[in-house]
Amino acid sequence: MRSHTKYLTFNVPERMAFVRITEQVEEEVRKSGIKEGLCLVNAMHITASVFINDDEPGLHEDYKRWLEWLAPYDPSPERYHHNRTGEDNADAHHKRQIMGREVVVAITDGKLDLGPWEEIFYGEFDGRRNKRVLIKIIGE
Repeated sequence: MRSHTKYLTFNVPERMAFVRITEQVEEEVRKSGIKEGLCLVNAMHITASVFINDDEPGLHEDYKRWLEWLAPYDPSPERYHHNRTGEDNADAHHKRQIMGREVVVAITDGKLDLGPWEEIFYGEFDGRRNKRVLIKIIGE
């Protein structure tokens, strides 16, 4: 079995945003030379996410509104106990928990085996600083 590793770095200027990363992941699958296997893509920060869904702006706006409704941004220590530690990003931890840490995609015949509308996204919930995403590909 072979493996291939790549780290992507993001510095999103907004506090919350979704960045389509399908092409970067596909490029690493090509570089790996692996024809049959699995591709793990995971956010390496506890206030960021990787997920698969449709690349449709209305859906992305719906996600942002829904996440903000579930875990509103509030830097004060009154709403979130986490913010009593001096942090101001408790909402971002909750949003990441909902959207997930990683995705695993099958590689078939040297390509990501995604559904017809599926795209891979990096989700940022506490932006304006460098964060990493791991791409780990294993197979033959």
